[in-house]
Amino acid sequence: MKIVRSHNNTPIRLTDERWQHIVRRHPEMTTFQEGVLETVSYPSQIQEGDYGTLMAIRFYPETPLTSKYLIAVYRETQPDDGFVLTAYLSSKPSTRRKTLWKS
Repeated sequence: MKIVRSHNNTPIRLTDERWQHIVRRHPEMTTFQEGVLETVSYPSQIQEGDYGTLMAIRFYPETPLTSKYLIAVYRETQPDDGFVLTAYLSSKPSTRRKTLWKS
């Protein structure tokens, strides 16, 4: 298990189970675990996700799929605890979701 701090300074856990879930559903993410942690810690923007989740977004000029945005979906359950739900690569951030923070 790895733990990083979110933009709100909340500790966010990436468990081995969640990492296996991510790479099972998105095999292109296999070499991007550090990118997921970096995106949660240092996003370029945060969007509102579904059911109280947050979506940290960061652009990567080089990925296994060319240049993409990494989207890390996580939940802050308490001021001192949270966890990553999933992560994936996208060609652009959603234009339909509410942006909560932008650098």
